[in-house]
Amino acid sequence: MSATAAIPATCCGREGGCICASEAKCSCGKQPALHCTCEKAQTENKTSGARCSCNQRPAGECTCSRSSNENSKPTGSACACGKRSQDACNCGGTEIGQASDLETDFTTKASGA
Repeated sequence: MSATAAIPATCCGREGGCICASEAKCSCGKQPALHCTCEKAQTENKTSGARCSCNQRPAGECTCSRSSNENSKPTGSACACGKRSQDACNCGGTEIGQASDLETDFTTKASGA
């Protein structure tokens, strides 16, 4: 399986391109990210939902040298999924975080009518 994800121009900002994208590995550590061949390949090679800055791993599961920054909870305003800061949101609205107790979710709760 040869999945590829677009690498953002702002990825890690180091000279020489997106170094963190080349450092990212499958969670088993044997293969480059998105080229997993272990038993987790079906989920490891997906590119949907919130991603780390280099787009190679899911948000919060970064394996590159920036993992300590990438895997920390966002401070301040967060994206809808809650996994990245609002100004760095990349889940595309595909993930929904915890609903606030002050909000009513009319899309999933049965009405009392």
